[in-house]
Amino acid sequence: MQKVAVIGAGTMGNGIAHVFAQNGFAVHLIDVSQPALDKALVTIGKNLDRQLAKASITEEIKQQTLTNLQTFTSLAAGVKNTELVVEAATEQTELKLKIFRELDEHTGPDVILATNTSSISITKIAAATGKPGKVIGMHFMNPVPVMKLVEIINGYATEKAVTEKITALSEQLGKVPCVVNDYPGFIANRILMPMINEAISSLYEGVAGVNEIDTVMKLGMAHPMGPLQLADFIGLDVCLSILNVLYDGFGNQKYAPCPLLVNMVTAGFLGVKSGEGFYKYTAGSKDLVVSARFSR
Repeated sequence: MQKVAVIGAGTMGNGIAHVFAQNGFAVHLIDVSQPALDKALVTIGKNLDRQLAKASITEEIKQQTLTNLQTFTSLAAGVKNTELVVEAATEQTELKLKIFRELDEHTGPDVILATNTSSISITKIAAATGKPGKVIGMHFMNPVPVMKLVEIINGYATEKAVTEKITALSEQLGKVPCVVNDYPGFIANRILMPMINEAISSLYEGVAGVNEIDTVMKLGMAHPMGPLQLADFIGLDVCLSILNVLYDGFGNQKYAPCPLLVNMVTAGFLGVKSGEGFYKYTAGSKDLVVSARFSR
């Protein structure tokens, strides 16, 4: 496998493109927005500079990584002659189904179609194509150049040879693959999101404050960041979307999103991406400041 297409130039897409390009693959980064593609290349360049400053790569590797990247605003042109497509578009079911219908039209029968979805059914996505055996989940963690895990999700019809190939490919990228089956939330979010939801519920019910909840989990359970800070980092809208998938998929009240989370997303307080969630984020500052809405 030499040539890979990545669909979506956002945080996950540019990170996935970065990792493939750094490991010697020719990468076609695809997005409908040229400004988004331009921004992605700037981000990848900055992340490579950070690696260079830490001496984890050489100047030669940086330049070769950038050389390995091409951008496209046309899906048909971008996936031409590729052997693997990794979709990393916004976490919206209908959008992903639309993309996979188009991929089915513009890729050959042996091209593997992977999705970076964190919660949407692989089986449902695969059913939008004429080759469900070639569809698989390849869920990278954020930030992609740093995090080692790739959660590989088998759809109901995913071929064993496809799973084996994607597992080996993940190892080639320097990642640690974990193969799981296609049920709501897979493993990562089936376990993580109820924890985040419970932390939000504890805040909602007045059991403890933002700082106290996060400190308990950081110092008591050795988590690198508390669940409320992590929710802000992921995006509260993304957390809500995943919880809704879990709730709809299992029909179990334990997955029902906390009303506080619903209200915050409705009001546009989405965490880091909007500048405020459980914490307040100021450009250029690394200080962690609890939002005034939750200050005691």
